Amino acid sequence: MSADDADCLVIGVGNPDRADDGAGPLVAMRLQALRPPRVRVTMRGGDLLSLIDDWAGARAVVVVDAAAPLARPGTIHRWTPGTGELPRPPRPSSTHGFGVAEVLALAAHLGRVPQTLVVYAIEGARFDLGAAMTPAVRRAALALARRLGAGGGVTRATTPGPPRPSRGR
Repeated sequence: MSADDADCLVIGVGNPDRADDGAGPLVAMRLQALRPPRVRVTMRGGDLLSLIDDWAGARAVVVVDAAAPLARPGTIHRWTPGTGELPRPPRPSSTHGFGVAEVLALAAHLGRVPQTLVVYAIEGARFDLGAAMTPAVRRAALALARRLGAGGGVTRATTPGPPRPSRGR
């Protein structure tokens, strides 16, 4: 399904080989298995500049990524444009790649931010190469996938509203 055919594009961002950084791809894989109607699901790791091309033509976009711990691992933050800053990424951005916040800033400058955009950031604790995802982050990612995959979940996820931190249970 192309972005033009879908009502929503869900992008799981991260590296499944880096413990909690795999939260976004885990949500995407679970959502692909649930096959919600008119939703296209993809994953993106490494250099995230391709997100701008990924969401071209999409009516609504949901991005799921890991974040550095602010409160407790497994806490889910919902962010939309105009609601403050995104939670910090688990690793510092480098000259070799852009994080979600940098890509969004560039997309805004280019006039290529999706009309409807929601970012879910799941706080992690471990981001070591080869380490297993922590149980709290795994529970949160699976809960978010269920919530997004439930009847109309993706549509509700892109409905405007205040950001609400929640615990994945």
